[in-house]
Amino acid sequence: MWYVVLSIICSVSVGILLKIAKRFQVNIFQIITWNYATALVLNYVIFKPQVKESLVKIPIELLISLAILLPIVFLFQNTSIKNTGIVKTDIAQRLSLFIPILASYFIFKETFTTYKIIGLIFGFTAIFFTLSKKTELRNSNSSWIYPLLVLLGFGIIDTLFKRVATISEMPFTTNLFFIFCGALLLSILIVIYKFIIQKETIKLENSYWGIGIGILNFGNILFYLNAHKALQNNPSTVFAGMNMGVIILGSIAGILIFKEQLSKLNYIGIFLAILSIICITLSLLE
Repeated sequence: MWYVVLSIICSVSVGILLKIAKRFQVNIFQIITWNYATALVLNYVIFKPQVKESLVKIPIELLISLAILLPIVFLFQNTSIKNTGIVKTDIAQRLSLFIPILASYFIFKETFTTYKIIGLIFGFTAIFFTLSKKTELRNSNSSWIYPLLVLLGFGIIDTLFKRVATISEMPFTTNLFFIFCGALLLSILIVIYKFIIQKETIKLENSYWGIGIGILNFGNILFYLNAHKALQNNPSTVFAGMNMGVIILGSIAGILIFKEQLSKLNYIGIFLAILSIICITLSLLE
């Protein structure tokens, strides 16, 4: 479970940096592009993947899918926030947990114990309670398609990363190198499009934020994949543990760093998330 904890810390830290960065009117997508460049360099320097030797063995459809989805889902998320508000977007991202949980049962053939089922019930209930603090109703009549794309995108990404962790023919760090390469290439193409067509200015200060976020995001994905390898027979433990952990740590960060006000329902949600993690952890002992 320590890999899950480390992944949660990195994930919440990425969110904190992005939230702070927005105060400085930076270009978020340029930051994301620098993020992939940083993650790619770190992967190459630390793990020295055997790129040429691996070209004949790479699961190309899987890696291309992730390389495309990573930046594209960010665009979906950004568009959803602008068109339907942060409420529906947050709910969609949290509820995407349904997809990998279903995949755990139907695709990865995981056995769901009593403790795990109780933990998941607590977890999904916690999602609704923790999101109840959001009152923003911007563009409430906007299309439902944007939150749906966010839900599908995050759910599919989590499931595909689990698949990457199960590949034994080559190290997952090598697969990660190819994923970052593809995501970076697509991100650069989008930045070029925005520069030429939408006349966006490319600013150097975006690189500072991007490098910081890239280091944390690299750690997030690396620990996440390590968690799936360590708990390869319990993918739902990783999926739910990550989601509940982000709810708990993210709420604490919101209170301490951004001085957010939580309602009684929010605290009930945090308590249920803690119960969820306890039950899911106990399920590993059954």
